[in-house]
Amino acid sequence: MPPMPNQTSLFPDEPSPAEGQPGDGRTPDAKAAAKSADPAAVALDPPNPVEPDPAQPELPIPAAPTPLGAEPRPYSAPRRPLWAKLLGWLMEPWVDLKVEPASPTEHVAALGGRPVCYVLEDYGMSNALILERACREAGLPTPLQPLPGDPLGRKRAYLALSRRNVSSLAPLADTITETITGTPTTAQPSAKTHSGSLARLLEAHRAQPELDVQLVPVSIFVGRAPDKSSGWFSVLFSENWTLVGRFRRLLAIALNGRDTLVQFAPPVSLRGVIDEGLPPERTVRKLSRVLRTHFHRLRAAVIGPDLSTRRLLIDSVLAADSVKEAIADQAARDKTSLTEAWKKAHTYAYEIAADYSHPVVRSASFLLTTVWNRIYRGVLVHHLEKLKQDAPGHEVVYVPSHRSHMDYLLLSYLLYTKGVVPPHIVAGVNLNLPVVGTILRKGGAFFIRRSIRGSALYSAVLSEYVAQLVAGGYSIEYFTEGGRSRTGRLLQPKGGMISMTVRGFLRQPTRPVLFQPVYIGYEKLMEGNSYLDELTGKPKEKESIWALLWGIPKVLRSNYGQVVVNFGEPIRLGEVLAQHAPEWDGKPVPEDQKPKWLAETVDTLAQRINININRAADVNPINLLALALLSTPKHAMGEGDLRAQIALSQTLLADLPYSDRVTVTPHTPEQIIAHGEEINVLERTRHPLGDVLGVDDEKAILLSYFRNNVLHLYTAAAWIACCFQHNRRMSLARVLELGRSVYPFLQSELFLPWSEDEFGERLTRTVDLFVREGLLERVSDDDGGILSRNAGQSDEVFRLRAIGHSLQQAFERYYIAISVLVKNGAGTLSSGELESMCHLAAQRLSLLYAPAAPEFFDKTLFRGFIQKLRELRLVWPDENGKLTFDQRLATWAKDAKVILGRELRHTIEKISPETAKPAA
Repeated sequence: MPPMPNQTSLFPDEPSPAEGQPGDGRTPDAKAAAKSADPAAVALDPPNPVEPDPAQPELPIPAAPTPLGAEPRPYSAPRRPLWAKLLGWLMEPWVDLKVEPASPTEHVAALGGRPVCYVLEDYGMSNALILERACREAGLPTPLQPLPGDPLGRKRAYLALSRRNVSSLAPLADTITETITGTPTTAQPSAKTHSGSLARLLEAHRAQPELDVQLVPVSIFVGRAPDKSSGWFSVLFSENWTLVGRFRRLLAIALNGRDTLVQFAPPVSLRGVIDEGLPPERTVRKLSRVLRTHFHRLRAAVIGPDLSTRRLLIDSVLAADSVKEAIADQAARDKTSLTEAWKKAHTYAYEIAADYSHPVVRSASFLLTTVWNRIYRGVLVHHLEKLKQDAPGHEVVYVPSHRSHMDYLLLSYLLYTKGVVPPHIVAGVNLNLPVVGTILRKGGAFFIRRSIRGSALYSAVLSEYVAQLVAGGYSIEYFTEGGRSRTGRLLQPKGGMISMTVRGFLRQPTRPVLFQPVYIGYEKLMEGNSYLDELTGKPKEKESIWALLWGIPKVLRSNYGQVVVNFGEPIRLGEVLAQHAPEWDGKPVPEDQKPKWLAETVDTLAQRINININRAADVNPINLLALALLSTPKHAMGEGDLRAQIALSQTLLADLPYSDRVTVTPHTPEQIIAHGEEINVLERTRHPLGDVLGVDDEKAILLSYFRNNVLHLYTAAAWIACCFQHNRRMSLARVLELGRSVYPFLQSELFLPWSEDEFGERLTRTVDLFVREGLLERVSDDDGGILSRNAGQSDEVFRLRAIGHSLQQAFERYYIAISVLVKNGAGTLSSGELESMCHLAAQRLSLLYAPAAPEFFDKTLFRGFIQKLRELRLVWPDENGKLTFDQRLATWAKDAKVILGRELRHTIEKISPETAKPAA
């Protein structure tokens, strides 16, 4: 039976029972044959099957009450029972349904015309009425008419796994146990261990071989859409993990019924379950347990894990062996008592831990809805449905780009309003401000210090806290860049939190981990002016509650354009471990063990996260305006030229797509220009010969931020354009050769996804596009084809140079580093000394030659280039830590001369500093 569209399999990651399990009664070969004969049997195999307890006799399974007819009764618009009509009429004004998946025809097609029995998590009149209405609206068979022969014996076509029971303390005990151990518990009802209706339905299949009922699990959530809620009071009655009585359920429907979500899972053939050949008692136990697991996972995905108190989680952290050992070491180091060391660990844990509050999160969503509508023109989300398909059953780690303080709020808000539980967020301790810190903590934030070196106890507490979150199924969010990017580029990732996540999984590899990269794109940053100050040398201002309060009115009066949140391709930790740690056998790795492959795995994950963030980029109107205007000396263009340049940038993205997750603004060049003027980015100067559009110097520096957001998308086109900045003709073979030699440095700086061969192929395709657009022409077939640009200052040459300008400064930085190295000679400079000299030379070049964006002399970019030189063994340290090199570096510098103009090369070589020579 094919699954319903837009849904994952009911049990996508359930392992099969171990072969030779007691009580199975089958050999491993027989089990394998049964599974291969029926895919549904494999899907229904749950983990760790529970065997019957010999001390407690099994309840008999009732037989089907009536024989079944050979001909199934057709589902042709049956009449609704009178009580359902009456109660449905009373409930209808209070309930609006969102049904997933949404297409009725696909629902019906997936069922294949066979009898249908729906499965609910628990009984209740409201659930029955909601189910009946959802089926009616989706064009599915009604649950209020009996199956053929009525094998359930209740004159209906639905059943539930359990009844609501608010007097039992078992749910609370299970919650505490799950929090402390990190292992989901399975409820054990005192009266019976399975649904009698489900047992009767399975027995009917044994009695009637022709019967094949399709079992469709249905989850119902009342009050899960806070963006439409009518008031804060409804928070108290929204869907949660607590089993409630009839009165509370009635209030929940009255307050939150307009936000009811009904999710249909893919149908499962009961004939396939019976064909496994298990004993009747084992079959019903197994199917009940797997259905409970499905409902548990889906509930966790929609409303989040069963959150316990902050105190319980902290107690669990402090009780861990690794933390106890760290406490003992701290006491010995400080020469104090264990009690004093424990108090210090307790203080660290309370400083770190989140204190998630559902009412606070819901209330914040009300407030943020107003704020977003006031300061943004809209917030667009792409590819979230793909995450919803991948997430069930996984520990999800959100790893977004970090460009604004709004990132913290924006992603959690969007996930919450789209029906996904918001994550626990790693935040810098600098944000733990009075009042604000408390609100953030109750919204799921946990605070960590910028540096944990030198404090083994703090490190142990933090690592254990993260491990508890990973093992407990809490989704997590952190920024691998470590801090906000001041330049618009992705920063080199830091592996600290990734390492903690991986080690937490290795310690308890019970739930697969999914890293979810997220690209957040802005048209205007509220931190823009502070970034400008920091890039020009001013110290970073410390966050304070007063600065935040004084800044709120200005923020609320501003227009920050549109925000786009794109979910990139997820990264499965299991696949990375299979590639880089093939010797790992899947067993837990103790905390005190550090496998050799761990560092490589963390580095690989960090790089792939940034690559996949870039592969989910959004190109907004401001990005396109920045790419065009910053390519001219005065940051201005005639309106016609600007339209043509924007159109060329859009053509490159459309005809040479970077990734299937990259999104591009659908607006025309005219609309993009109008939008730039509307949000006060562009200034129009009227002129009789044609209007001129431009930006002043300060806005130009801010625009460089948005150009850098999407610079990686134009790498191939910009490289080819750079080759023809100072060369009118060049062979295609030479373009490809130089491109392959420089690609490792571009790949490291811009987190590009291709191999050298793939980059060469992309260059070839880009050349074909340039020829088609008239920017280049093929003048000869010799040497793989000779390419030529137009002579003089034609429009085509202008557009070609504008495309290449975005990458030109990268080659200038590379040449500065090479020039400083060669000028000072081998064995003279250390990596740190070379970095500082390059920084000074770039600053001076910007003052003497041409103004450049402050990132041009950013030390981190030089540091990355020097590190790549060392990785490629173009330079290496000698015994004194000084960098040495051979003739290959001179060859690389010679190739750079093809790209850079003679005047610029002369200036760079002249200003390159030398170390002081020792006196003779």
